[in-house]
Amino acid sequence: MTTILGANTLSGGFNVDTSLLLTDASDNYLNRTHGSSPTSQRKMTLSFWIKKLASKVSKFTQSDGMMILGGQQDSYPGFVCFFSQSTDTFIFRDAQAANNVKIDVRTDAKFRDPAAWNHFCVAVDTTDGTAANRVKFFINGTQTLLLNGVGASGGGSADPLYPDQNYDTRFNGNEAHFIGKYGSNYEDCILSQYAFIDGLALAPTSFGEFDSDTPNVWKPKDISGLTFGTNGFFLDFADSSDLGKDVSGNGNHYTNNSMNALHQVSDTCTNNYATMNGLDHGRGDDLVITNGGNDIATGGTARGVSRSTIAVSSGKWYVEVNPDSASGGNSYIGVSANTNDYDRGANDYLGARATDYGYYQDDGKVYTGTTGASYGNGYSNGNIIGVYLDLDNNKLYFSINGTLQNSGTGISVTDVANTNEGAYFFCVGDDNAYAERRFETNFGNPIRALSSAVSDDNGYGNFEYSPNITGDSVAKKFYALNTKNLAEYG
Repeated sequence: MTTILGANTLSGGFNVDTSLLLTDASDNYLNRTHGSSPTSQRKMTLSFWIKKLASKVSKFTQSDGMMILGGQQDSYPGFVCFFSQSTDTFIFRDAQAANNVKIDVRTDAKFRDPAAWNHFCVAVDTTDGTAANRVKFFINGTQTLLLNGVGASGGGSADPLYPDQNYDTRFNGNEAHFIGKYGSNYEDCILSQYAFIDGLALAPTSFGEFDSDTPNVWKPKDISGLTFGTNGFFLDFADSSDLGKDVSGNGNHYTNNSMNALHQVSDTCTNNYATMNGLDHGRGDDLVITNGGNDIATGGTARGVSRSTIAVSSGKWYVEVNPDSASGGNSYIGVSANTNDYDRGANDYLGARATDYGYYQDDGKVYTGTTGASYGNGYSNGNIIGVYLDLDNNKLYFSINGTLQNSGTGISVTDVANTNEGAYFFCVGDDNAYAERRFETNFGNPIRALSSAVSDDNGYGNFEYSPNITGDSVAKKFYALNTKNLAEYG
């Protein structure tokens, strides 16, 4: 099985520093109309890295998918590359009209993991004499099996629909192209190293490589020297003031829509940051996670405990949480080393189990095993709660708007060797099954503008307050939870 660099960060090699955050909550996207004289409408390559984030359930239509690149004409999708929300597969479709589909293929593999970075390479060459060679998908450097885009379950054939030989695709035609938008639907994902090659059907090795020391690790490489062709472009998202800037040298810039500097993030395919995990929460079927996995609404039908995508078993780690609004009830913020199964009942809040540690908004106590110990002040909606987890000394600290609570004396937590999970997750939760709680988490990529910008001592993360404290009379340095820091301290 191929592993990607973002989850197994190596110290050397090519590094990607910036990515583009698309959020369905703020209707942001990129668009551009391709030129009328492409190098070729028969040969092209689309390459991108993606962290899929949200995994939503809805009826299968083109418009409910996560649009990577596409366009429409006469209210029908003439060409689309998107993730289906109902099948969790990646689909490529090119059509002249609703009843005249020329290409319709999808991956056999499903993509559900909101924590993983994956590389996709779509190579098209309709001049090839073999139909199955005219469209190829490569995932993390390996060619993948293709099926029909709709498939037998949708009333169609199970076999992939490849184009006729020498078919001129609409995919590189003189039409409007959108990244992150289809109709009135917007996406929630992070994109990195996004490139389109006009005139060549390239292998994935043009964009990435297997690591020489760890042969099952697929990692990106510098693609700035490729030949991009007339309509080709390369978006590296390095200019926060112009996130659609083409750096291929062609000047094929995309227009930004509803974006600002906060949509440039340091969560990349070479340094994977933690977010909250929409697939991992106890109870709370109506949990909604948006804004790059950092905006959580627990819903109002059951208590929910939401966990981070990354757990830790050693080191010192810092996260900021803002309980930003509510329709009732109070928040629990903290950590847990318990299995976050669906069997968490109505009273199974963050702090109900032995290795839960939940800082309660109402009374300022920290709860574990249903027992609350006096710790600090209660906090209000809009306060920024700093969570400092020191697993080198098994201590936990909290701050309110930068002020460390309990005079800097930490809470003792159970050693990871004696816990169910063998590691701690950062968590948020509510105390009321009938009230919605909302949280904004910041693992180093804030979704709101900060009045100050503080990074950890490795230069990672962007926080409102310092990750460094004096805890239990000892100066301590805490770090943003990402794979670069995990490789050094975790």
